[in-house]
Amino acid sequence: MIRVIVADDQDAARDGLRLLLSGEPDIEVIGAAVDGTELLALARLRRPDVVLTDIRMPGMDGIGAIKRLRELEPEPAVVAVTTFDLDEYLFGALQAGAVGFVLKDSAPELFVDAVRLAHRGQGLIDPQVTRRLVTRFARTSPRPAPPELASLTPRETEVLRGLARGSTNAELAEELGIAAGTAKVHVERILAKLGVATRVQAVIQAHKFGLVTWDD
Repeated sequence: MIRVIVADDQDAARDGLRLLLSGEPDIEVIGAAVDGTELLALARLRRPDVVLTDIRMPGMDGIGAIKRLRELEPEPAVVAVTTFDLDEYLFGALQAGAVGFVLKDSAPELFVDAVRLAHRGQGLIDPQVTRRLVTRFARTSPRPAPPELASLTPRETEVLRGLARGSTNAELAEELGIAAGTAKVHVERILAKLGVATRVQAVIQAHKFGLVTWDD
């Protein structure tokens, strides 16, 4: 069972997420918060596997909460829920450690998929914003390329291109004709070589340093 906490200052949005996720047989909503302060308190008490949090909330916002959630042990996977208006909160949330983004007007099944993928360590970015978000983040967040990039193997480069397409480990395995466990190992090695913590960040780094392009 995936234990989830949701956070949103809007009653309708918060209750809607709770109702949606509670209807899934493998998901249990163990708490709901109205701001980052309450979210942190609940997370410390209940130790969720996954947190869905709005970015814009009064008091401590979602970005501040994400940074603090990373201090917990075990650390919950965080999915940011937001409207897409190109504000810097999106990029701040990714830098803070969010593993994915879902727009508030997305199809209900995308929220469910985001929770399940986050629990497996596979971040999801809403397809409506993937290209624009990654392109802008790569362009506006300069960072020296880690020397380990040159050590990516041809197979790891193939896997990285699959990540850029949004493939899960199972899909990578099918695409490349390898075992799912092998795909997972490749992903873990790629994250280590790129010096990032999540698949989302790996895709951004890949675009930023020209390892993959949208034609890939």
